[in-house]
Amino acid sequence: MKITIEYEEEEDAKLAMEAWNWRYTVLQLDQYLREVTKHGVYQGRDATTEELDMAEHLREQIREILNENNLTI
Repeated sequence: MKITIEYEEEEDAKLAMEAWNWRYTVLQLDQYLREVTKHGVYQGRDATTEELDMAEHLREQIREILNENNLTI
C-alpha cells in the first residue's frame, strides 16, 4: 500500500514521520510499568505498595487514553 500525504507545515510532517517512535516510546513505558507490577521490583529493590499501586494506575491510564483516542500499542 502506498499513501501520500502533504502537509502545509514542516513541523506537522515531522510529527507524522515520528509517529512510530511515539508508539514505541509508549509501548516501552507500558512494558517498564508492567515489569514493576509483575516482579515487584523498582530501581533494583522491592517496590513499596504505593509504588506498585502507582505503576498499575499509570498502566490503566495509558490504556484508557489510548482507548479514548482509538489507538493501540
